[in-house]
Parts: sequence; structure tokens; C-alpha cells
Amino acid sequence: MAEQPPAGEITRLLAEWTEGRRERAPELWSMVYRELRQIAGAYMRNERPDHTLQTTALVNEAYVRIFQGKPFRWENRKHFLCTMAQMMRRILVDHARENRAQKRGGECEKLARRRRSDHIRWVAIHFPTPVSRSTAL
Repeated sequence: MAEQPPAGEITRLLAEWTEGRRERAPELWSMVYRELRQIAGAYMRNERPDHTLQTTALVNEAYVRIFQGKPFRWENRKHFLCTMAQMMRRILVDHARENRAQKRGGECEKLARRRRSDHIRWVAIHFPTPVSRSTAL
């Protein structure tokens, strides 16, 4: 098993990458990718066995959602990893919501809600005149 790089090295690479030195990205990702996969794997172990997301897809989706082409100033390695872990959890929650919605007719066309008074029709009901029991018999 490979040794974990020093936290200061990752923090330094994050700072350089954020400042616009894009050539640092491959080196940074080679250092943090294994740890991100371990975090994703821990989340996936708590999911149902037939889950459609895989560990790698979870890491990649978190990366895409966080970065979206916008720079962000990371405080340190811990800040970066915690943010990525939180995003992975949100992705799993979103995925579960989508799955549950499909089970409950999510693909069906939604109907506009109408006011209650729109579909209630008032009908006048006429009851016969009350008759005494002795007259009825």
C-alpha cells in the first residue's frame, strides 16, 4: 500500500491549483483520488446492494458539482476532503430521492392542482315530506 502524502503537500498543491496553476491538477489528483475513493466506498457500503452508482462515479460527480469551472480557495486538505465528502452524501441523497420519485410515478405526467371548489358541484336534494308511522303502515 502506498504511503499517504503529507497534509502540507496537498494543501500547497490545492493553493497553487486554485491560484491558476492548472498543471498542478494531475499531481494533486494522484494524491487525493485514492482517499476520495475510500470515502466514497464507505458511503456506498451503507447503501442498498443493487445501487446503480459506483464509487468512481460518485467521486467524479462530486468533482463536477463542486468545481464547475469556478475557482475556490481551500483552507487546507481537511477542508477539501470534508467538502468532497459532504457533496458525495448530497449526491446519494439526490439519487435516492429520484429513485423514490420514479417508484411513486415520477415518470407520469403531473396534473395541475385545482381548487377544491372547482370540482364540487352542489346538487339540491329534495326529500319527500315526512310521513307519520301510522300513515305509512
